[in-house]
Amino acid sequence: MDVALLGAADVRRLAAALDLRPTKQRGQNFVIDANTVRRIVRESGVGAEDVVVEVGPGLGSLTLALAEVVKRVVAVEVDDVLAAALPATLAERAPGADAEVVHADALRIAGLPGPPPTALVANLPYNVSVPVLLHLLALLPSLERGLVMVQAEVADRLTAPPGSRTYGVPSVKAAWFADVRRAGAVGRTVFWPAPNVESGLVAWTRRDPPATTATREQVFALVDAAFAQRRKALRGALRGVLPDAEAALRAAGIDPLARGESLSVDQFARLAEMRPPR
Repeated sequence: MDVALLGAADVRRLAAALDLRPTKQRGQNFVIDANTVRRIVRESGVGAEDVVVEVGPGLGSLTLALAEVVKRVVAVEVDDVLAAALPATLAERAPGADAEVVHADALRIAGLPGPPPTALVANLPYNVSVPVLLHLLALLPSLERGLVMVQAEVADRLTAPPGSRTYGVPSVKAAWFADVRRAGAVGRTVFWPAPNVESGLVAWTRRDPPATTATREQVFALVDAAFAQRRKALRGALRGVLPDAEAALRAAGIDPLARGESLSVDQFARLAEMRPPR
């Protein structure tokens, strides 16, 4: 398909026509470099049979690059002005593409129109990137893989292994759904306006959650409690959510004096099984 991607001048022209001033509140930093969006699409591994979800499409830089390659794109945009303008940009620059704009908050959607999506590829709004990623992974089990651009610090946290300094709640919860890895860095100059933080690419591939009789909600409650007081030993940190925490930890084969940052998602799942039935 013949698609005309957006360059820096195109992005600024579209923004000026809309009298648009990007806001920090919504984490709006628009990609102005065509090579960067092509790289994101290439690194994501999506192809002609994929139905792709994009969150925060903005003026359409990445949306157009996806439309050039995949079967269908569903772009979820919360901003009123951007959601209203994007269909015209797609019609002009990617005529014939199967691309649909959903005007909604990605954190609140309960489903998407059309066939089940197979991939998530997005420049996620940096202020809500982790909640959006986890919400969509839970909501859309058809998602097989994806690539998201997030703040570099968040990329480190999402991909951190147990025991590392950056390992925390995002690391464990992402690992419940997928194998997650860093897929490169992105410079500030490819954005308008340029953010005051570095950016990173995070790739993921869906995997089965840990084999456990506990629910995801029970496991995640323990994760939240363990890292809410990450300097505390688990027997103290979990006292409020796990009756007789020390006995439960020992029954799960975990040192009661260990800290949450040392536990894998499988160990948290095993520990959640020690909760007494209600």
